[in-house]
Amino acid sequence: MKDLLDELAAVHRVMGEGTLPAGEAYTVELRRRYDAEIDDVWDALTSPERLGRWVGPVTGNLRLGGAFELEGGEHGEILQCEPPRLLKVSWLFGPEADAWPGTSEVEVRLTPGTTADTELELIHAAVVGEPSFPTYGPGAGGVGWDLALLALARLLADGATADHEELEKSPEGREFSRRSAAAWGRAHLAAGGEPEHVAAAVEATTAFYVPDPT
Repeated sequence: MKDLLDELAAVHRVMGEGTLPAGEAYTVELRRRYDAEIDDVWDALTSPERLGRWVGPVTGNLRLGGAFELEGGEHGEILQCEPPRLLKVSWLFGPEADAWPGTSEVEVRLTPGTTADTELELIHAAVVGEPSFPTYGPGAGGVGWDLALLALARLLADGATADHEELEKSPEGREFSRRSAAAWGRAHLAAGGEPEHVAAAVEATTAFYVPDPT
């Protein structure tokens, strides 16, 4: 359990604002450092084989301008690719999402450290209306990205392939998600969220990611 909590503490979280082709957006921003060379981290982000081991199986044309789809239904296009420092994609979920282009984008920036380490910054900007954002706040996407960056850390550390379903059902994984939801609540408060709204959003996010097993 300690390693999961250490991984949770390794991430700096910010809720912010941005602009997308579809309009004003809110952002969830995650930043953390990995004990790996920048080329290794970049390969984990872009190699279909390694990407599939921490995000999930991916298909498509993984080149600039190409389209991709994950097994879970997330899909989009590769908007920018500047090895080994910048990757930007559109990020949509479900077939109906294609009717709203320009509503969700994920950008990943890599910066080499002074030793054999790399800082990763992930920014997910989304134009989100009722009921998603008012109900769940930044934890709606933030908890999912925390889980993904945990899986990436394990891949970079020892080559482990993530079993997201097993982790999310385990006592350790459920506690990780609870604490992640609370951490995003603190980021929401720091961004000026009303305490009552933030508390309700954290409760809703926790119930979504950590449902009652009964």
